[in-house]
Amino acid sequence: MKIGISGASGHLGQKVLSFLAAHGAGHSVIGISRTPATLADPAEGREGDYDHPESLVRAYQGLDRLLIIPSADLRPGVRGRQLKAAIDAARQAGVEHVVLVSAAGTKEAEEPSIGAPYWDGEQHLIRTAPRWTILRMNYYAESMADEIKSSLGAGVLAGLGPERVAYVSRDDVAAAAAGILAGEGHAGAIYNATGAAVVTGEERAAIVSELTGAPVGFAVLTQEQLAGGLAQAGLPEPVVSVVLDIKRNFVAGAFDIVTNDVERLAGRPATPLRDVLAAVLKA
Repeated sequence: MKIGISGASGHLGQKVLSFLAAHGAGHSVIGISRTPATLADPAEGREGDYDHPESLVRAYQGLDRLLIIPSADLRPGVRGRQLKAAIDAARQAGVEHVVLVSAAGTKEAEEPSIGAPYWDGEQHLIRTAPRWTILRMNYYAESMADEIKSSLGAGVLAGLGPERVAYVSRDDVAAAAAGILAGEGHAGAIYNATGAAVVTGEERAAIVSELTGAPVGFAVLTQEQLAGGLAQAGLPEPVVSVVLDIKRNFVAGAFDIVTNDVERLAGRPATPLRDVLAAVLKA
């Protein structure tokens, strides 16, 4: 069986390649990227660019299963267009089963909402792919760790509300994706890759206090206050808008969901947020 990873040179894609290599089982693994030369063995590298669909059709030829990882391009309308193009290219190339990485809490939304491309991608996949699986991931624990590192000097973490989130590690998402690609019985399923427990903003601050040995609090701000603080920190307006959208989703409960899908698909328990924070803050 030939398995392709589209977006293979990114952090998640590289980890999926590693887990598939560990699976063995005689599968051929193909990494698809704008920069295939950067991919490590044992993956075969093929050039494929989300902004050039014709390259994707060539790259997806001969694949039995394909994982589509969204790009990091957050400009309104771009990711949704890219995902639809990749799904269409897979159909043109004759790929039998497409697995899409999506986001927890995905629901009908319009641009410029950060959730709009996931909704559009999921709907297009379901309508057009012969066989499909969707892996919705919770918010990356590593992304929250980076946010915390930038806030340590202030001694306070900020949010728009309680922020109930079941943070998931990138390793766990990758292992779950590899489990789908190398396994059987996943067609038509929508999985949620989450951490083992929901963590509130105050609980997150308490974990950081314990790990650093310094008092860290959690403050609920208005959107105007948070936007002003982010701008003062030097973040450009498009990034500030994305952060506010994510924080609004936290408060709305989009990531307030816990499943055992990581353990089911990866064969191991989900990594606690505390473990990820400990590793990142120590580094």
